[in-house]
Amino acid sequence: MADPLKTCRVVGLSHPAQCGVLKRPLDPARPSGIQIDIHYVVVPALARRKLPDPVFLLAGGPGQSAISLAPQVLALFTRLNNRRDIVFVDQRGTGLSAPLMCDDTRALPLAELADPAAQLREITRCREKLQTLPYGDLRFFTTVLAMQDLDAVRQQLGVQRINLVGASYGTRAALDYQRQFPSAVRRSVMDGVAPADMVLPLSMSTDSQAAFDALLRDCEQMASCQKNYPTLRRDASALFNQLPQTITAAHPLTGQRETFPYSRDMLLAALRGPLYSPVTSSALPQAISEAAAGRFEGLLGMGSLLSPRKGSALAMGMHFSVICAEDAPLADRNMPGSKPSAGADFADSTAQLYAKVCAAWPQGAVPSAFYEVPATRSPALLLSGGLDPATAPRHAQRVALALGANASNVVVPNAGHGVMSVGCMRDVIYKFIDTEDDASALKVQTDCASAVPRPLAFQPPRWDAKP
Repeated sequence: MADPLKTCRVVGLSHPAQCGVLKRPLDPARPSGIQIDIHYVVVPALARRKLPDPVFLLAGGPGQSAISLAPQVLALFTRLNNRRDIVFVDQRGTGLSAPLMCDDTRALPLAELADPAAQLREITRCREKLQTLPYGDLRFFTTVLAMQDLDAVRQQLGVQRINLVGASYGTRAALDYQRQFPSAVRRSVMDGVAPADMVLPLSMSTDSQAAFDALLRDCEQMASCQKNYPTLRRDASALFNQLPQTITAAHPLTGQRETFPYSRDMLLAALRGPLYSPVTSSALPQAISEAAAGRFEGLLGMGSLLSPRKGSALAMGMHFSVICAEDAPLADRNMPGSKPSAGADFADSTAQLYAKVCAAWPQGAVPSAFYEVPATRSPALLLSGGLDPATAPRHAQRVALALGANASNVVVPNAGHGVMSVGCMRDVIYKFIDTEDDASALKVQTDCASAVPRPLAFQPPRWDAKP
């Protein structure tokens, strides 16, 4: 059999990698129908006598390209890469694999970004454009089909078992892969657990509210924050109560001053983005206090934090194909994890937008077994940040119970969304995967995670202060 890999260069990687392409039917029920190319990259192990079980990275979003994440992930996987190949597969609909990209709207006028109707029009235009593509039947971009693609890559590489590392939505993918192909999984690491029945984006309202409440509470309990922002909770409440209001401020991406209605939804977006990272959210007390006094530039700048950087933009067509097929139907069903209550401040405005999008978005078929989490045959390490506004520990706790005795559930109390890079966690992941026997893997020490502190609240320098 010919080698499916060719030496290639990947942006951000200092050494050559190996690239492969696998043709897959868009619709598995029509194997001779439209074909799509699934692209993947293998970063070879450094040691000559490498181990036979590579690590597969499952990206988040949904909509991230795994290949685009290779440079930053390899910085965390240096020890793993010594004796194991690291494999990055662009899931169908992302990156190079039949991408479903919408136009970049980062520099739209702020007034348009503040208008839900304008957002819906943009998404509708994107859907209509995507449906003209040769592979534009949006029903065939579900997690279930993507994991069948992933297993086809495993088979093409001639690998018997693999180690899965999933982040955020990638944990949903990992759960479904091991549901469909349990004998192919050696170990799995799930960072920021997002089970199939969590009902995005409504669940994020609940979890964002909890993270925001923790920010206010911790500020009151932290001496330096209480000293610098003694009225933070009152300022935040006043800010919510005075919206919407017309403001004039500089666009954080163009610098142009604009006058526009600043809405509650814009405030929530400005809060939600920074809450993903405690380091970034340490600047929220200052931004909230400034906005309560009528100066919104800080919040506007922080609201742009989730804007995609080059190479990391979400494929929003794939994003909605997944959410509309997998999460939206649960809003009307009585299933575990469904119908989460909206946060008091964060409410359900985002969920309302998604409901309107999904009403017109073609929905793929999802088997009922997709929402089940069978007991795992292989060790699974579940990781959560205690301050995560997107995939709070409550989701991992429920999944760990379903996975059973072979699951270890770890919470890093003062971490946000994604803990692989926090403190000692990269070493924990290495030891979990590298340990030979399963029983020892589940006993890897994780106590170091509890020592990570919450960053102090940011206080801007006073240029008029005397030395």
